[in-house]
Amino acid sequence: MNTRQLQHFLAVMNTGSLSAAADAVHLSQPALSRSIKALEEELRVSLFDRTNRRLHPTPFAMEYLERAKRIVFEEREGVRTLNLMKNGAYGPLVFGLGSSVAHDFLASLIRQLLASGPGLKIQAQVHSTDVLLDALQKERLDFFIGDVGAAARYPELMVEPLYTCSFGWFTRADHPLAGRKGLTMDDLKEHPLIGSGYISEMLALKMAHLYGMQMPIETNFAASINNIETAHDLILSTNALFPTTFLAMIKLLREKSVAILDVQPSFELELTLGIVTIRHRTQTPAAMQAFNIIRSYFQEAEQEIEVYL
Repeated sequence: MNTRQLQHFLAVMNTGSLSAAADAVHLSQPALSRSIKALEEELRVSLFDRTNRRLHPTPFAMEYLERAKRIVFEEREGVRTLNLMKNGAYGPLVFGLGSSVAHDFLASLIRQLLASGPGLKIQAQVHSTDVLLDALQKERLDFFIGDVGAAARYPELMVEPLYTCSFGWFTRADHPLAGRKGLTMDDLKEHPLIGSGYISEMLALKMAHLYGMQMPIETNFAASINNIETAHDLILSTNALFPTTFLAMIKLLREKSVAILDVQPSFELELTLGIVTIRHRTQTPAAMQAFNIIRSYFQEAEQEIEVYL
């Protein structure tokens, strides 16, 4: 058995098709079929039932899947670790984060990393947690900053919780509702609501329960936007209301250009942000430096936001 055979097995499991798997691993279909057959002979079990030109995983294949993934990962990770040691590599560094964190923090993070490692090559991707989760699982990222609750259910990932978000309803400082006490959902519905784009199903259900909203939650918003700069622009230039985290509004709060609405019931959801990595992956010095900067940022943000709560 060799890891190339295991890669071929995983390709078939991932694609569900011999032809698609052959394209993915750059082999002809007969060559891929021979590789799978050789693996079956070595394991002495049938991994696939062959019917109508398709391969259907057997219970043996389903049982072996996670072990095969770990073996292939460990081989790649071993080579990667040795290369890092051999080359004294500081990078490159590829990471992701959500729009609200990026808006306030990404430029500062990159400045600090480049100051300590001028030769570092950084790729930063700004996406929602669901997109970043997929990219990390496919090993296209070294880590991401996002919803650790969404990542915790995947055993191959490791999370470091850093910041528990506080939520509120926000609008421009001179909005007609600014300063009013005890606002209800009926008051809010008189104005367009802006959604933040990504929200986990659990958070959506809790928000719907709090305010009597319909599901899916997106149907309650005039617009759903996963770009925080655009959301900020709409809040400041219209009568729109924005239910979101204080962290997403921290720049406008500093500028005193937005108001925090007094809405009943209070907007209490559970969302913890942190660092998500691949379990057992050897981190580069650049990644370790980034983790320290990220930890400091969330500590400072938490202290700043406490003033508004």
